[in-house]
Amino acid sequence: MGVGRTAVDRSAGLMAVGVADRTAEVASRRRRWLPARTPDVAVPVGYLALAAWLTHRQWGRPDRLFHQAGDQILFEWMLARAARAVAALENPLWSDALNAPGGVNLMANTSVLGLGVPLAPVTLLFGSQAAFGVAVVLCLAGTATAWYALLRRRLVDSWPAAAVGGLICGFAPGMVAQAGTHLHMAAQFLVPLILALVFRPEPGGRVWRHGVLLGLVVTYQVFLGEEVLLFVALAAGVLAGAYAIADPSAARRLAPSTAGRIGVGALVAGVLLAYPLWFQFFGPGHYRGMPFHAFSYQLDAASFTGFARQTLFGEDRPPGLLAPNPTEENSFFGVGLLVLAVVVTVWLRRRPLVRALAACGLVFALLSLGPRVRLDGRATDLPGPYRLIAELPLLDHVVPARFALVCAPVLGVLVALAVNLWNRRTAVDTAPARGRWHRPLRLVGPAALAVALLPLMPTPIRTVSSRPVPAFVADGAWRAYVPAGRTLVPVPPVTNAGRSPGMLWSARTGLAFTAPGGFFIGPHAPDDPTARWGAPDRPTSLLLRRVADTGVVPPITETERRQAVVDLRHWRAAVVVQGGLHHGDPVRHTLEALLGPPREIDGALVWDVRPLVG
Repeated sequence: MGVGRTAVDRSAGLMAVGVADRTAEVASRRRRWLPARTPDVAVPVGYLALAAWLTHRQWGRPDRLFHQAGDQILFEWMLARAARAVAALENPLWSDALNAPGGVNLMANTSVLGLGVPLAPVTLLFGSQAAFGVAVVLCLAGTATAWYALLRRRLVDSWPAAAVGGLICGFAPGMVAQAGTHLHMAAQFLVPLILALVFRPEPGGRVWRHGVLLGLVVTYQVFLGEEVLLFVALAAGVLAGAYAIADPSAARRLAPSTAGRIGVGALVAGVLLAYPLWFQFFGPGHYRGMPFHAFSYQLDAASFTGFARQTLFGEDRPPGLLAPNPTEENSFFGVGLLVLAVVVTVWLRRRPLVRALAACGLVFALLSLGPRVRLDGRATDLPGPYRLIAELPLLDHVVPARFALVCAPVLGVLVALAVNLWNRRTAVDTAPARGRWHRPLRLVGPAALAVALLPLMPTPIRTVSSRPVPAFVADGAWRAYVPAGRTLVPVPPVTNAGRSPGMLWSARTGLAFTAPGGFFIGPHAPDDPTARWGAPDRPTSLLLRRVADTGVVPPITETERRQAVVDLRHWRAAVVVQGGLHHGDPVRHTLEALLGPPREIDGALVWDVRPLVG
C-alpha cells in the first residue's frame, strides 16, 4: 500500500508540473501580444469611459439635472461650499450661507468633504455642476477600479476575472442609481482598501503600520459618507463570523493580528475624528433622530430578480413599486446573475471564503426587505430580520433598502473567483483526447456570464429639465440691492430643494449670497434638537409654499402683510426674488398682495424690501 501511494503521489506530482508548464506556456503566448501591465491600465480606462458615457446627458447642459433633481442640487451646493471653504479658509463643518439667520451644521449633513475638498479646483474653475459630474464619474469608475485592484492583488490571477468583478462592484444597478443623486453612497472607492487592511492573508506582519493606515483611511471615509462606513463595519463583522465558522483554525490563526490592526486603526481614527464628531453630535445646529421613518424605505423581495430602470433590459415603470424611489433601486440583479451566484457557490463550496461571502450576501439581502416583507408590490405577513436591529443605536438611522448595496461586491467577488478558475481550467485543458466536444464546452462559461450580465448593463442616467438661474442672480446684479449682513430671499423660501430655487442659485454662483431656508437636516428650534428637514417654518414661507404647491391664491389681509414684514426682518431680507416657477403666476399674485408690485430685472421679478424691513 505504501508503494502504491508513493507511485500515485509521484504521478500526481508529475501531472501538476505538466499542468503548470502548459499554463505558463499559454500565458506566455498571450503576453507576447501585449505588455504585461497593459490590462491594469486599460481596464480602469474602460471603467472611466463607461462612467463618462453614463453621465453624458448632463455634460454642458445647465438646463438638465439627474432624475432626482433635489438631491443633485443638495450635493452641488455641498461641493460649492467645500470649494469656498478651501478658497477662503473657512470652517468646512459649518455654513451660514443657508438658513439665515441660523446657519447649518454641515458635519451633521452629507457634506462629502472628501470629494468637495480635492475637487475644489474643478468647482472654482468650472462650477458646481461640472464638479458634480466629475464626482459621479470618479465614484463609479473609482469604486470599480479599487475592487479590480483588490481582486487582482489578492484573490485572482486573471485580469479578465478581476475586470468582470470590478465591473459588477462598481456599476451594479444600485451603484448607478445612487451615483446620480447620493454621492455619499456612491463614493465607495475606499471600501476595498479598508477591507484589504482589515483582512490580511497572513498572521502577524506590520500590525502597527497597517493599523495606522487603516485609521487614516477610515477617517477619510467618514468625510465621504458615514453610512457606507457603517455598512463596511457590519459586512466585515458578518464576513469574519461566517469565515470563522467555515474555517475555525484559520480564523484563530489570523484573529490576533486582525484585532491588533483594528485596535490601532480605531485609536488613530478616534483621535483624528474627535472634534468633527463632537461638532456633529453636540455642536451648533446639531439634531437628534431623523426627520423621516427610515424603516419605511425597504425593498420588495421581487426586486432582486427584476431589472432596474437604468439597465439594458430595464422597464420604465412607475416608481415605488419594487423600490422606495428610483435612487434606491439597490438590488435588481436579475434571475441570471442570482442563478449564476448559486451555481458558483455550489461549485466552489469547499472554499471558506466562498461560503462566507454567500452568507454575508444572504444576510444583507434579507435585511434590505425591511420589518415586514413585501412581494411584488403587496405586503405579506412575513416578518423581516431588519426588525431585530431596527431600534439599535445608529442602525435606527439606516435606510433598509441600502443594505442590498453590500450584495453587489459579494456577487462581484464570487463571479470573479469563478471566472478565474474557469480561465485556469480552459487554458490548460487542451489535450487532443478531449475531441470535438472540448471547444463547445469552453464556451459554456462565457455564455453563462453573458446571459447573467448583459441585461444588467447600465444605460445613461436619466435627466429632467431645470429652470436656469436668472441673469439677475447669475450675473451679480443683485449685489446693488443687498448690502453686507442682509439676505437675498428666493421664492418660495422653503425646505424642499425641488420647490425652492435658492440652493441651486447659491450653488451655481459659488455661494455668493446668504439666503434663508434650504434643503438640509437641522433641529426644530435652538432649544429642541428633534430633527426636521430645513429651517423652522415661518408663516410667510408656509403661505408661499402652499401657493407654489397648489396654484391657489388665498385671500390676503392686513394680518398676512404684517406677518410678511416680521418674517422678512427675521430673515434680514434686502430683496425678494422670483425666477421661473411651476405655478409662477399665483406665487407672483400672492407676493404682489403682500409686498406690492415688483420690478422685472434681468429675467427675475424683484421686490426691494429694504424700505419695509428698515
